[in-house]
Amino acid sequence: MADSADRFTVLIVPGLRDAVAEHWQTLLEKRLRAAGRPVAGVAPMGRDDLGCAARVDAIERSAQSIEGPIVVVAHSGGCIMLAHWARKTRRAVRGALLATPPDFEKPMPDGYPTIDALRAGGWLPVPRSPLPFRSIVAASRNDPLARLSRVAALASDWRSEIADLGFVGHLNPASGFGEWAGADPLIARLGAALCDTASGQRLPA
Repeated sequence: MADSADRFTVLIVPGLRDAVAEHWQTLLEKRLRAAGRPVAGVAPMGRDDLGCAARVDAIERSAQSIEGPIVVVAHSGGCIMLAHWARKTRRAVRGALLATPPDFEKPMPDGYPTIDALRAGGWLPVPRSPLPFRSIVAASRNDPLARLSRVAALASDWRSEIADLGFVGHLNPASGFGEWAGADPLIARLGAALCDTASGQRLPA
């Protein structure tokens, strides 16, 4: 039987999208539930209302409703939501996986929010202070929403480890994903219980 300290809840934070059955986050949540793993999700809120504060509040409500350690799995705009939330919350987080964060400070392709709309919604400036928990930024080499160099700079500011995913687009159904099996080992690394190297004792997360 696994040590209870090794158990954690995965909290899924979507980006600026509606519910999408074939999105890797949706499939991850379904797969974890089927395996009896603790998982919770922030409901997608679409793009009709771009208010950032409401989304940050939704993360806070979900996180505070969970008992025990959490690992947050954010995608796209959800990564930026998480950075805003991290500045305000007092909820402990064991770790966070931030997959393909967009560059909200540069113009994005047609169909995505404009810089003016994002600024009006409270997204800008994007928080760049170090995140107060372990984190991994999973970056794409051909993301239409962010150059790799910009994502790497953001990861550096956040003090995040960066995982180079190669050429995966925006890691969404439009880019051919679907299942993303690569999320699992990254989540497992973040969820591993911290230890005090001097004493060997587990630390709270």
